[in-house]
Amino acid sequence: MSLQIIQNSRGENAGVFIPMEEWEIIKTNYPDVDNLDNEIPEWQKQLLDARLEEISKNPQNLRPIAELFDELNRTI
Repeated sequence: MSLQIIQNSRGENAGVFIPMEEWEIIKTNYPDVDNLDNEIPEWQKQLLDARLEEISKNPQNLRPIAELFDELNRTI
């Protein structure tokens, strides 16, 4: 992929230029890419906040995703 990094006047990375042909390929592979900047609904924000709060209160309840997959594979 021939991306170009765009820098601001201070030399800091400020953006990326993607040639149209490559952008079309990305959109074909990821059809929702145009909607990534949409705001998530308030109910989803509240749900995420509640889950993050629960995690901060009980971090010992977190388990690696690999354990879930292993457990699911055992039940199949």
